[in-house]
This record gives sequence, structure tokens and C-alpha cells, in this order.
Amino acid sequence: MRKFLVICFLTVVTLAYADNSKLSPDLQAASAKNVVVLIQYNHAPEPRDFQNLSNLLGTVVKDLPLVNGVVADIPRANIIALSNRADVKYISLDRPHHASGGHSAQDAINAYAAWQSGYTGKGIGVALIDSGVFKHPDLRGGVHNSSRVVYSQSFVSGRSSADDQYGHGTHVAGLIAGDGASSTGPKYSRTFEGVAPDANIINLRVLDENGEGTDSAVIAAIAQAINLKPLFNIRVINLSLGRGVFESYKLDPVCQAVEAAWKHGIVVVVAAGNDGRFKPTDGYGTINSPGNDPYVITVGATKPLTPSRTGDLMASYSSKGPTALDHIAKPDVVAPGNMLVSLEAPNSTLYDGYPGNRVLYSYYVNGGSSAYSSTYFTLSGTSMATGLVSGVIADLLQKSPELKPDQVKARLMKTAWKSLPVFSSIFVPTAETTYTDQDDVFTVGAGYVDVEAALADADVATETAMSPTANYDRKTGNVYLTPSASAVWNTSPEWNFRTVWGTSQFVHSNSAMWGAYAVWGNSAIWGNSAMWKNSGMWGNNDAWGSDTIWSDSAMWGSSIEAGEPN
Repeated sequence: MRKFLVICFLTVVTLAYADNSKLSPDLQAASAKNVVVLIQYNHAPEPRDFQNLSNLLGTVVKDLPLVNGVVADIPRANIIALSNRADVKYISLDRPHHASGGHSAQDAINAYAAWQSGYTGKGIGVALIDSGVFKHPDLRGGVHNSSRVVYSQSFVSGRSSADDQYGHGTHVAGLIAGDGASSTGPKYSRTFEGVAPDANIINLRVLDENGEGTDSAVIAAIAQAINLKPLFNIRVINLSLGRGVFESYKLDPVCQAVEAAWKHGIVVVVAAGNDGRFKPTDGYGTINSPGNDPYVITVGATKPLTPSRTGDLMASYSSKGPTALDHIAKPDVVAPGNMLVSLEAPNSTLYDGYPGNRVLYSYYVNGGSSAYSSTYFTLSGTSMATGLVSGVIADLLQKSPELKPDQVKARLMKTAWKSLPVFSSIFVPTAETTYTDQDDVFTVGAGYVDVEAALADADVATETAMSPTANYDRKTGNVYLTPSASAVWNTSPEWNFRTVWGTSQFVHSNSAMWGAYAVWGNSAIWGNSAMWKNSGMWGNNDAWGSDTIWSDSAMWGSSIEAGEPN
């Protein structure tokens, strides 16, 4: 008995403290007797790999050929033996994902200019990887007024239905492709229409009734979107979800999956996350995965406060870059995301749990009552902003179907509106805290998405549009953006840093970050704060140190703007 106990103890110590680049940090810290892991191989798994798993008492739960991987349930004590095999590339936990998620946002992004020109996303398929989609009347209008949700499938374990029991996916679907049928006509004072009201939705459910899912479900859904691309002309994948960053995007299995979709010609649009109020770093370094991948379009959220965008501010909950570990400059663009009205999924978790977000009939029906609408609902978050940007891309691809994903991204960033206020703040009574935003490149990216400008632009990037890396010079206190050797940035006047990210963000010919504001000078952020000194944004740890991003930021709790859940 004593020998058995000693062996078990030594196994735990070896796994917890092993310096093994093949094991994710959260897996090394896991304490369960058995763990469900995502194993990436250096090749497509072969019979010998499955036999090896079986020898280690592992059971294959799911195949993930998109990333040369499998999901397996295996004793934690056998992980080291598995990682020591030469054909194993990386092992990580099958991590949980969460949903990342008013006023009319269409004015702010100039959507009406697209509609007036006849661009409504017609013929474009948008794969919505989310909590499912309710069969809403505003998502009809196809052939013979059939549903524009042209395909549905669930990847949630134990759930065969792709219906939306959470209420998040339906809301995002409406922002992408709702046609406003339930709020159009003389009796209505407001119409709630998506940016691409003729686009088709491919409903790939990965989040359950609590808004939770797993890496493996998301990867399987992305693989299916790639498979279905020729059948439904899928040109866009919308991922209004995410989780914390545990390793470089080069190893993260979900990042590998979104890159595969990108390389198959599908534009991938991802929510930045709702962790911009994370106090130790003032929200910097909180971009969620897979929004930390340099290929995808990562979207932050603004607050639409006026009929036009000129008075809008950043939403303080919108996650900021640079990304943990890789220091990628994110988000890429921002769009309205706060208190947006869109489609309701009846009896869903969000609708039942947040009565304050229900829309009164009097809000959009002339002479309407104070009863709650059974059709529309209000939500806030980078999820909502992501849906709007996916709709913008559907319109753009209807006009210019020859554009490749990198060309779409480059054009959106180049034409984005660059005149957001340089500073904003909000006091949140429930948190008794004032949150501030220095609207720099790590907060607003290349600016505010503008449909009209994107449609009018004719410049076509011939290189990639990978987001650049931020480099911090400790001697000067400056931050520099360094593009990938394959990227279009800074290769010509049309694509130089000043044109894409705005002149107010940089000084000198070497494109150092603007130094006059305190945040870029000797402030705590770039000086002696925990973020830069101890937690290792530029070292080996993630931006939030040992805390998990989902433990304290309470997606639907304390991360609120104007009292609304995000």
C-alpha cells in the first residue's frame, strides 16, 4: 500500500510541474483523476495512435480531423506517457466556451447605403456557430417565403435539437439577417432589421441552454461549415463566443480550426470578449480565444448613443489587446454592441432570466401597450457587434464575391471610421466603480466598421491581412506594430499603418504608438504595473496572472453596461 501511494504522489507532482511544451497550462494544473483532453497529432491519427490510447486506458470520445485530433477520456496519470510520443503535437483540456454576449446600429455603420444599392447579403451563407436559432418569422423570406435558416445541426452532447434554448444565437442571427417582418408597416414606429436581411443562416449549435459549450464542439461545427460551404455558399462564419487564452494561437486547437476555415475561403468573424473591465490591467490583454488568432476578424463593441456614430463611445466591457502570450494587436475593428434590439427566442434562459431586457410593445408599436413583446429582446456585448460585422461582410461579398478572406479583412480595416473619441468613462453603480477607456489601437483596432466606405473602396490586398504583433521597447516606453512578412500592412501608401489604424495612434516615421497620452507614457499600464512587470504580458504568463478570466468577470453578472447583461 505504501508503494502505491508513493507512486501516485510522484505522478501528481510530475504532471503538475512537468516542463513539457506539449501540455497546456490548465491541463498541467488539473487535479481530476480522469481528464477529457483534446489531442492534436502531427498527422492524421492512425490505428497505432488509437491503440496507444487504449494501452494508456484512454477512450476516444470524438474525432476532430480538421485539426488532426481526437477528444479522449484518459487517466490523468497517463498524460505524460501520451505526451512523450513523437507523433503527439499538443494536448489540452476540452475547454468550455461561453457566449460573448437598443438603439438602432444600422445608422452607425451606414447599412442603409448598402440596402439602397441593392446589397442585402442575398445568396450569401453565414454559418452561425452559437446556441442555436429559433424559427423566427423575421428569418423567413426565402423561396416561397421559406425559412432562411437553411440548415441546422446540433453539436451539443446529448442534445439532438438545434433550437435555441439559451436565446443568444437567435439574437445574433437577427442582427445578421433579420428582415424586420415583425416590425414593418404603418403600425410600427421602429423596424428591427439585420444588416444582411436576405442572407441565409446555417445554424450550427454548440452552446447549451446555459450558454456553455466545449472546444471540441466548436471545432466539429467549424469542420461542418467547411464541408457545407459549396452546398450553401458559406462565405462567413460567425463566432460570438470564446474562452480564455491558455497557449499561443499556434497551438490552440480552436485557433487552428478557424485558420483552416480561413484558408478554405471562409471569412471568420469572432467576438473580442466582454472582459474590458478587468481591473488589474484596465482591460488590456483580455482578448478571448479564438479572437486572439491573427488571421480572423476580431470585433470589439461600441455604445450607440446618438442617431449617428459621431457621439458613440466604446463599451467599457469590450475586451482589449494585445493578446496574451503572442501580443497580437487586437481587436481589428469595432461595431455597435450595446443594448441592441433583435430577435427573441421564447422561453429561453436569457428571456426568462432577464425580464429587464424584454422590449415593451410601446417601444416600437404605435399606441402599443406596456406588455412585453413576444418577438424582440435586448442584449449587449461583443457578440452583438460581431453579428453586425458578419452582416456587413455578407453585403460586401454579394457585391464582390471574388474577394478572399484576407481582402475582406484588409478592406474593412482600411475603410473603418477613425474618429472615435480618444477617452471615455462610465460609472457603474452596481460595481461602485468608474471604468475608463483610452481609445487606442488595442481598444478600437482600426476603427468603426463602415459599410458604405467598404462597398465603395476598390483597393485589393494581394498579401495576407494577418493582424500585426505589438512590440514594447522598455528603453523608450514606445510600442511598435510589426507586421507579418506575408501581410499587406505598410507595403504601400494605401496600406500603411497610418492609413489603416489612424494617424492619431502613431508618432514618428517608425510608427511608434502615440506618446502624449498618459497611458502610453509613464503611466502604470506601461510602467511598473502588475500587468507589465509581474504578470508577464511580455513574458511567459497570461495577462491576468493566475486568475481565470471567467471566474470573476461574470459574463452575465457584473460585466454590465447601463444595467444590461452582456
